[in-house]
Amino acid sequence: MATTPPTRSPELRKDPVTNRWVIFSPARAKRPSDFKSKSPENPNNNSSSCPFCIGNEHQCAPEIFRVPPDPNWKLRFIENLYPALSRKLDHPNGQNDDSSSELSGLGRVVPGFGFHDVVIETPVHSVQLSDLDPSEIGDVLIAYKRRIEQIKQFDSIQYIQVFKNHGASAGASMSHSHSQMLSLPIVPPSVSTRLNSMKEHFNQTGKCSLCQVQSKDLLINETSHFFSIAPYASSFPFEIWIIPRDHSSHFDELENKKAVDLGGLLKLILKKMALQLNNPPFNFMIHTSPIQVTDSELPYSHWFLQIIPQLTGVGGFELGSGCYINPVFPHDAAKILRELNVPI
Repeated sequence: MATTPPTRSPELRKDPVTNRWVIFSPARAKRPSDFKSKSPENPNNNSSSCPFCIGNEHQCAPEIFRVPPDPNWKLRFIENLYPALSRKLDHPNGQNDDSSSELSGLGRVVPGFGFHDVVIETPVHSVQLSDLDPSEIGDVLIAYKRRIEQIKQFDSIQYIQVFKNHGASAGASMSHSHSQMLSLPIVPPSVSTRLNSMKEHFNQTGKCSLCQVQSKDLLINETSHFFSIAPYASSFPFEIWIIPRDHSSHFDELENKKAVDLGGLLKLILKKMALQLNNPPFNFMIHTSPIQVTDSELPYSHWFLQIIPQLTGVGGFELGSGCYINPVFPHDAAKILRELNVPI
């Protein structure tokens, strides 16, 4: 006679990195292993009109650089044709803090100077980031680093966000594999909250909150220089973080050898996620430190790469409270992904 598995009780967890409360409510979902994307991403392989494909460079916004610097390129950094910020505005000298921003009757105003760039990760329309080999993904990561180093020359830029939207429901307007970089004249509130939370943890324990999260129950895969986990208070089902083993505050400190290592782990995780979750749309974000940090902030600021498969929607509760409801406990997600074998 079949028995009904015991129902696990809901649980609230607070993340020491994001300072966010998450409600784990497994009763709202089926078995974790049955979790699949309801709208798998099926890339459009029609490259005839795609401006990102090799040979169509004239259809794109101005190029910043390409690798290698010849007609047979492997990746290109270009300006975004529809930028959120303008690089053509006069940029102010120094930082745009509260003392330098203009106070209107409704709030503070900072000129919208900044950079919005696109990284075309491959010249071939049908090839996705996870199809590249580790060294090629490493080239994409080093291209991020190269562009960050260029932008850091502008004193008014305070934070640089690297992100990738894969799939229309994850925010991608183009099916050709690409990622983006937005360079901001302010430090976003979520970044300040993250750093303050990491500082609080460091003051309480004397340890970096990311250097000590290597729990076997949460571990998915690891390499010589990086490890991947399902974070202790995951806001989303099957959320994944890839973290440098060595303490590092800024992504642009990444070395070439470590970029290849990270490329291999990122490829593996994306392959596992696609196989287990039915090729879901996803976002990844690189969470780094603001460009200007003091020596006292370095011991607790640690960069990491966050991957969020789009499996559930965000509703009124999440938008209103800032808390998230996750139907999958992270150690369950980690176990499923850890035990999954995929060809590389």
